[in-house]
Amino acid sequence: MVELGNTTIKRIGLLTSGGDAPGMNGAIRAVTRSANYHGLEVVGISHGYRGMINKAFKTLESKDVSNILQQGGTILKSARCMEFKTIEGRKKAYDNLIEAKIDALVVIGGDGTFTGAGLFAKEHNFPVVGIPGTIDNDLYGTDFTIGYDTALNTIVDCVDKIKDTATAHERLFFIEVMGRDAGFLALNGGIAAGSEAVLIPEIPTSYADLKSYLANGYRKSKNSSIVLVAEGEKEGGAFNWAKRVEKDFPDYDVRVTILGHIQRGGTPSASDRILASRLGAGAIEALMDDQKSIMIGIENGEIVHVPFTKAIKNQKGVKQQQLDLVKILSN
Repeated sequence: MVELGNTTIKRIGLLTSGGDAPGMNGAIRAVTRSANYHGLEVVGISHGYRGMINKAFKTLESKDVSNILQQGGTILKSARCMEFKTIEGRKKAYDNLIEAKIDALVVIGGDGTFTGAGLFAKEHNFPVVGIPGTIDNDLYGTDFTIGYDTALNTIVDCVDKIKDTATAHERLFFIEVMGRDAGFLALNGGIAAGSEAVLIPEIPTSYADLKSYLANGYRKSKNSSIVLVAEGEKEGGAFNWAKRVEKDFPDYDVRVTILGHIQRGGTPSASDRILASRLGAGAIEALMDDQKSIMIGIENGEIVHVPFTKAIKNQKGVKQQQLDLVKILSN
């Protein structure tokens, strides 16, 4: 039990929402065991905000989170919930939490998750702390989000394998990776995998630039080429770029690979396990320190508290130095 002014926290609700990310289970484990260590109970809420409305509650103890650190996905499941987007739906969720004697909430997810959490906290003056869990790494105020490192390693591993085929058949591959609104996976995946170009939503790339590169560089110094495309790239994605290149360069053997949801799965990396553990413990410490409506992030290796409004509204920009590096190393 923790006394916070006029509020007493005894039971903490815990949920995962939005797209799953490797390392979420590590955060669930850390929240549960850190809370138990401080004498607090944790109630797992299945299927995100839908579970709050449907009373999908189950007490979590230390044994319930054993052997999940190495597992991808989330043992609490995730689901969309249109009802929670309404005032009436959030009121129903609040009433259910009060009935279950849940005094605070920890949510693991991305910007959509935190948007809902912020509204819920404001409307009902309810303590909510967020943990960033998204492979896109697009939340402002934290250097890394849970799942990003694992997804990045998955991309590099896949591109390495595709390169073998690209080289053997002298092909040009357009490889589409996740990143609807953020190009961090494509950009850093391109650097790590040695791609010749990256196309991301933050920086418009003209077809003329790509065409110039293909005309002047490709086939003159290389017998294969890889271009990474973020799915949210403004020109229509990998298939659209490939069609335009095939039309203007009919002698090129062009192929497209969509990596898709393979990027979300798999055993979380050591970095993601450590990050999830630190952020999960940090969430409990924040609640004990009477913090609310904040995201637990990490900057320069240190735990930080970022208001939901800043984490959601501010854009996390890509670094021009990294974009320049792709161009320099593609010669």
